[in-house]
Amino acid sequence: MRLLRPPKHLLATLSGCALLSLTCQAQDAWQMGAVLDLRTTSRALSLGTSESGPSLGHSDVMLSGPVGQDWTAQVILVAHTADGKLETELENAWVQSQRLPLGLQARAGRFASQIGYLNEQHPHADDFVERPLLYRAMFGQHWVDDGVRLNWTLPTAHYLRLGAEVFSGRQLVKALAPDSGRGAAALNLKTGADVGDSHSWQFGVSYLYNRREALVELHDPTEAAHTDVHGAKLSGRHTWMTDLVWKWAPDGNNRREQWRLVWEQAWQRDLNRYTPNTQRNLASSVSVVWRFDPAWETGVRADWLQAHQAALLNPSSAEITRGTLGETAWMLAYKPTHQQTLRLQVAQQRASGVNHEGEALFARPASHSIQLQYILGFGAHAAHTY
Repeated sequence: MRLLRPPKHLLATLSGCALLSLTCQAQDAWQMGAVLDLRTTSRALSLGTSESGPSLGHSDVMLSGPVGQDWTAQVILVAHTADGKLETELENAWVQSQRLPLGLQARAGRFASQIGYLNEQHPHADDFVERPLLYRAMFGQHWVDDGVRLNWTLPTAHYLRLGAEVFSGRQLVKALAPDSGRGAAALNLKTGADVGDSHSWQFGVSYLYNRREALVELHDPTEAAHTDVHGAKLSGRHTWMTDLVWKWAPDGNNRREQWRLVWEQAWQRDLNRYTPNTQRNLASSVSVVWRFDPAWETGVRADWLQAHQAALLNPSSAEITRGTLGETAWMLAYKPTHQQTLRLQVAQQRASGVNHEGEALFARPASHSIQLQYILGFGAHAAHTY
């Protein structure tokens, strides 16, 4: 396998960021940075975002800094390949308050929702090449949308944060059913604490109310499948999520050694006007990562997804197909510096579920897939979450 050679204009932009970051940091504390994600895949995964062969992963250019004394701002432009073409988009463009009273914080613009654990985390900070099936199916891998947010961090002995978000929902559900509602709203709770000097944990509960009903299309067995990294593949009116994270490091020194456990689960109901309310989309993911050396990590992840998909047989009736998709992955990562990651990953998928014509709900699951990823950062970058 060979790694993709990025376009010359992208290399020029990233190289410029390494030089400009010093200048930006010196002027009113504004910072500039970039991330380059190169990868190659032996076989594309079902619901995956990486194509077979070399491709450009989630690469970006970031600018952030203060706006007066009371606000901060961030803008992120993203580039990646899909269906063999280079795509660019505005991922983040928001302002956030810094001095609201009573532990309140507000944000407005385009940003990633706080739903779940991984969604708000930037993809280059993930432990695996691809995000869990849960995110790839229900949130288009990384749900970023236009809206407003209000967080309240309570003055308690342990960490406790309540959050509310209102979004347009246009980035979550792209094609709407006739007479569909508009908008989406999310509520979330995060709590956590340290246990002694070596242990820490965080638990979260999230709820998403999505008024945008996805369009159910007429079944066409001749339509060619294509890679679509935008929008959710599965959606519903109500989505509940829980997440649990536990970390261990000797005496809190995670540079020398660390164990990380992440578990997430999601339920969707009221999927669309054709699917009975008793049917649900379900997804879960659990991963364990061990940093056994300051520069080396290894980990495993197991994902499971149960989905119901409607397809119109004619304008007045639809067929509901139920299927399951399981995925396991093992990775080994070498991180010589904070800005570099070289990751080898091996993944395997298992799928079930066909419609009345014998067509699989999850087409072409990968019996095995080998992925190689190289991430290189330039200049400043956003702070990592817990």
